[in-house]
Amino acid sequence: MNHYPIGIQDFSELRQGGYVYIDKTEQICRILDSGKYFFLSRPRRFGKSLLLSTLKHIFLGRSDLFQGLWIGEEGRHDWAPHPVLHFSFSSIDYKTQGLEKALMEVINEAATARGVVLRRTTLATRFQELIQALGNGPRQVVILIDEYDKPLTDFLEDLPKAQEHREIMKNFFSVVKDADPFIRFFLITGVSKFSKVSLFSDLNHLEDLTIHPYAATLTGYTQAELEHSFSEEIQQLTEEYQTDRATMIGKIRAWYNGYRWWGSETLYNPFSVLNFMKSHAFRNHWWESGTPTFLLKLLKQNQQYDFSRLRVSHVVFESFSIENHDWLALLFQTGYLTLAPYDLDDRVFGLIYPNLEVQEAMFQHLLAEYRHTPVTTIYPVWLRIKEALDEGNMTAFVEQVNVLFASIPYPIFESKQESFFHAVLHLTFQGIGLMTQSEVSSAHGRVDTVVHTQSGIYVMEFKLDASAQSALNQIRDKRYGSPYLGGEQPVKAVGISFSSKTREVAECLVRPYQELLLEN
Repeated sequence: MNHYPIGIQDFSELRQGGYVYIDKTEQICRILDSGKYFFLSRPRRFGKSLLLSTLKHIFLGRSDLFQGLWIGEEGRHDWAPHPVLHFSFSSIDYKTQGLEKALMEVINEAATARGVVLRRTTLATRFQELIQALGNGPRQVVILIDEYDKPLTDFLEDLPKAQEHREIMKNFFSVVKDADPFIRFFLITGVSKFSKVSLFSDLNHLEDLTIHPYAATLTGYTQAELEHSFSEEIQQLTEEYQTDRATMIGKIRAWYNGYRWWGSETLYNPFSVLNFMKSHAFRNHWWESGTPTFLLKLLKQNQQYDFSRLRVSHVVFESFSIENHDWLALLFQTGYLTLAPYDLDDRVFGLIYPNLEVQEAMFQHLLAEYRHTPVTTIYPVWLRIKEALDEGNMTAFVEQVNVLFASIPYPIFESKQESFFHAVLHLTFQGIGLMTQSEVSSAHGRVDTVVHTQSGIYVMEFKLDASAQSALNQIRDKRYGSPYLGGEQPVKAVGISFSSKTREVAECLVRPYQELLLEN
């Protein structure tokens, strides 16, 4: 049985402790051979820190840790030790000390540990002096920077402080370019990529690996890697869930695979996989490790809730800055959306949910943000709505729809009633769709929702301050239910009128769909 390195980011501890490790050293060597200065953005909990720790031990010459891995084969690396500067901004105490003082302390500690006496006085010049001192020997220095963006993203709602931190970091990193003769390799990683005109204006020689074929599978697990490294666990899960191996692999893939940064290969989030393999529970492991409250507020502020059929150009990945909180760029960088296959003809990217884990969690948390309720209240309402529909109990269904809107403060709903109405219903029925295989499109247009239940298939259209009959007429005229005829289950048309004054369902009409088609 594997030992799962949950929370372990040090490569040495992982290897010496016998934890499972997916060998990424061939991809690492490809990058080492291709250049010198790199930037990599990946979502949290996606292996960035472990990657940097692996690089650290490669450059320290710790060949003993790499026995049995691709790079450990004779002749694939020279293992000459280099001085290494490895900083993680997540461990720097900038919140209490201030960023400049905290960075100064890190530089001083690094110099003391290596026997270097620094004589210059400013942060940037002391960093420059340290690089020169370490890189002026027989081997150049390696610089590895992890989670560089923490001092910025932690203060996105405090613009003056974020701007202050940006200027300190610009000044700090400004010495790197001129220190080229002393540097063997430089890699900086983070979740967010801020535009080059801001933080990276003095690091414009960095090669961005975020969307790059060399780094497509550098972090995360491929399908082949998962099936090879967790074969025993998959067999146990197959027996536990009383299913066959192919079905179990398909379910794991639907829940946790789907991230893409180049080409056709999709990836698993390592944190989710490790937690799932240990717990055997299909749930939102990744989201639970950190709720993106700022992102949820930003989406609600911009009235964004429908992320289907998004298409963007490459420029969106360069457009995020402290002053410009581009929600699309942020959704991609933080891992809540990922790339669909690239359209070479249109030169555009599609953005999609990577998997059920992220999709389900986004629906629940964003709906809780719109309703001003704890996220724990969402799933019980969804279950009651599903149960009502499974039983064909439209009275109970209407009661639960009313519950959805009851918690929204009246002044907010009054000022944004149309958008709130559509947002709450969209998120709700998309969430139900996860449980009941909902489909929302037809050849003649886009119906509000089509829900497959035990009692039948419900084709639903909603109206705000308009009659329920007008909703039924639209279902009839657009033939929304026709694709579902001919099956074993009855198809029912549901028209619902919602009142913006009472914030409740004013009228609900249900007709057998085939009978509705015969009406004038």
